[in-house]
Amino acid sequence: MRTLAGVGSTPRAGVGTTRWYRPEADLTLPDRPDPASVDADAELDRYEAARDAVREALRDARDRAAERVGEEEAAVFEAHEEFLDDPTIIEDVEAAIREGTPAEHAVADRFDEAVAQFEGMEGRMAERADDLRDVRDRLLRALLAGDGQASAAAAGLAALPDGTVLLAERLTPSDTAALDPEAVAGVATVEGGRTSHAAIIARSLAVPAVVGVGEALESINDGETVLVDGEAGEVVVDPDEERRESVRESGPDAIPERVATADGRPIAVAANVGGEVELAPAAERGADGVGLFRTEFLFVDREAPPTEDEQYEAVTAALSAFPDDRVVVRTLDVGGDKPVPYLDLPDEPNPFLGRRGVRLSLGEHADLFETQLRALLRAAATEDGDGLAVMFPLVTRVEEVERAVDAVESVAADLAAEGGDHAVPALGAMVETPAAAFLADALAERLDFLSVGTNDLAQYVMAADRGNDAVAEYHDPLHPAVLRALDRTTAAAEGSDAWVGMCGEMAGDPALTELLVGLGFDELSMSAVTVPEVKARVREVDADAAASLANEALACETRGEVLYALGLGERDA
Repeated sequence: MRTLAGVGSTPRAGVGTTRWYRPEADLTLPDRPDPASVDADAELDRYEAARDAVREALRDARDRAAERVGEEEAAVFEAHEEFLDDPTIIEDVEAAIREGTPAEHAVADRFDEAVAQFEGMEGRMAERADDLRDVRDRLLRALLAGDGQASAAAAGLAALPDGTVLLAERLTPSDTAALDPEAVAGVATVEGGRTSHAAIIARSLAVPAVVGVGEALESINDGETVLVDGEAGEVVVDPDEERRESVRESGPDAIPERVATADGRPIAVAANVGGEVELAPAAERGADGVGLFRTEFLFVDREAPPTEDEQYEAVTAALSAFPDDRVVVRTLDVGGDKPVPYLDLPDEPNPFLGRRGVRLSLGEHADLFETQLRALLRAAATEDGDGLAVMFPLVTRVEEVERAVDAVESVAADLAAEGGDHAVPALGAMVETPAAAFLADALAERLDFLSVGTNDLAQYVMAADRGNDAVAEYHDPLHPAVLRALDRTTAAAEGSDAWVGMCGEMAGDPALTELLVGLGFDELSMSAVTVPEVKARVREVDADAAASLANEALACETRGEVLYALGLGERDA
């Protein structure tokens, strides 16, 4: 038995038989001809046709991924389409073709240059190189085979035999989205990072994964027995019976009942979902309802907004999936990184600081807000509607909350006048901005709950665009300033009737569960795959000890000190 170290990507473990995945075999380029013999116009036509084929294939891949892993994860293929249509890349490829380079060589040259540039960067930016490879390989296949689809090797990923541990130099998002989680016992790669899009999709599929193992992984042959431990970040070759038994005895995937800390403090552990396809997996993994229902995904990939009835049906489906639990629905949150073409949103120099979230709902798209509220109030009157809660995104002013509540009351009056069944659900606000954290006491007085979105809160507290990989190190929920914003929010709600939840990625990290309990959160909501681990961790936490840990973390001045306090890193030098 030997152990190879990597980076744990999905906090699960599995044992199976290895199979190497080497899709590059079908990408052998022909020899370069004499530039004088190249018909540039014909090659330009081939390149344009290849781009069209790849664009169609990417949209198909996006739709398939949305059905399997959810809308948010599937959005990576929209980013791939942006690479495909990047004007700088297009100009460079076309210039090379005009100088006598065949289309496939021009594509390979330009994308390889871009991949190298990304790999030379640090953090998340380097991990985006796999996205470029995905687009490059599709273009090359379109030029070599004429279809732009996945390779023959990739096409076989969906039909791997049960108990396969897939080994690869790296996996692209397209490769990962094709995996059957019922068949694949684990994934291990030579390259890659935890925040790559392929790793994110693997987590959504609940496939045990360890990435970045290095060249040592190449020493494993096809047909060997391997254990992939995505929590410890280890690949164990020929594991002994004790190690295999540890996987078998790791407990059920789901903890169906609600949980409390070791000393009896109840903590709800809910799931973030983006559409109906994600409801059943969340329930199967024991989620205590939905802590974030992203209604913006009802608005994308269509030419007109969803009707009132379509929104009503989507919300009632969520309520039916969790009849005894709470379902928290976020009202339309578009703008920023979530454009919707038919809404004709303004082209702003910094959309994250522009008209998005509740600002649009109370402004130029008040009609959409009214339609959505009508659907929500109708859903609240259904058999399972008692569990409905509605929250408003990107709140920065008390006046916004008051206007939103007024809008709810106005819609309720209209429905009453029409004689329609309706009820007013619990109302809350997202705490995603420093303004909302500073105003948390005033918000808690007016609302039934607050829910912290740590992804945006970290972005705004740290002045670091969450989509800009160049400042990824600043986008840090464990920075002392962000922790103090969290503490201010939970402390402000003490003594009020409002509960406080968290629905950002931070909530789904079992290593941070004790800290979040200590900070005073009543609900943690996350990607469904980590619900069982967080529930198990909650049961181990002593609330008093957690409060002491939180106080220690809040006294820190640097991220390094915070990590040391949490037992996750070395003390700052």
